[in-house]
Parts: sequence; structure tokens; C-alpha cells
Amino acid sequence: MTQETGEYRVRKSDAEWREQLTPQEYHVLREAGTERPHTGEYTDTKTVGVYSCRACGAELFTSDTKFDSHCGWPSFYSPLAEDRVEYIEDTAFGMRRVEVRCGSCGSHLGHVFEGEGYATPTDQRYCINSISLRLRPQEG
Repeated sequence: MTQETGEYRVRKSDAEWREQLTPQEYHVLREAGTERPHTGEYTDTKTVGVYSCRACGAELFTSDTKFDSHCGWPSFYSPLAEDRVEYIEDTAFGMRRVEVRCGSCGSHLGHVFEGEGYATPTDQRYCINSISLRLRPQEG
């Protein structure tokens, strides 16, 4: 989202998103759904590279910040840069959580939690749906 306009850099109509994304991708990215735990393509991936938003291609996380949280979804302790994501208070299902969205297109990525005691530099866990991401392996 740009600070100047308050709008996302990537904007598409609902029909355009539906045409671009599979029904499962659309449900998670555009309707804030969640994939089932331990089913995502990147849950246990150790490949070195950059994780981008599956909807718009914006680079969001690197494998350097990915860690094993054993929660069933890929976990990162920090985004690539703070302006790459946005945070929305989520009170759905009677819980208080912080939703993480792509800062470029507003697509739902997952949630961020803190204070769980992981031995990471930020004590945060970005719990991200694999289906929200696309991994570009490092060459070489």
C-alpha cells in the first residue's frame, strides 16, 4: 500500500483475481481462508530463496528468516522489509490475532504471533499459508 494514496500498487477486479487464481488460491488470498495444517507445499521446505506473494509477485520473505515452528504452516520471524506487509486486527472466531496481508495487493497471507518463546531474533512467528506464497530458489 502506498503511503501517498492509501491504495494498493496492484489492483484488480474480483473477476480478474478469480481468473488468475485457482479456487483454493482465491479462497485463501482474497477471502482470508486458511489451508489445512501440514498440507502446504512449503511447510517443511529448506530450499534457499525468496518467497513472493502468489497473487502479485511481490517479494515478502527470505529463506534466511524461515524456521521450524512445527505449527503446520511455513513460519518466518521477519518479513523482507516492513513495507512489504500490512497488519490488520483480526477478531474473527472470538480470537484476537494480527492478520498479515501483502502490502502490494492486499492479499491474505496468514497471521503473526509474538511472545511464544521461539529462539528467533524477533520472538515473532509469521504463520503464513503456503498457498499464499511462491518460492523462487536461489540460483547457483
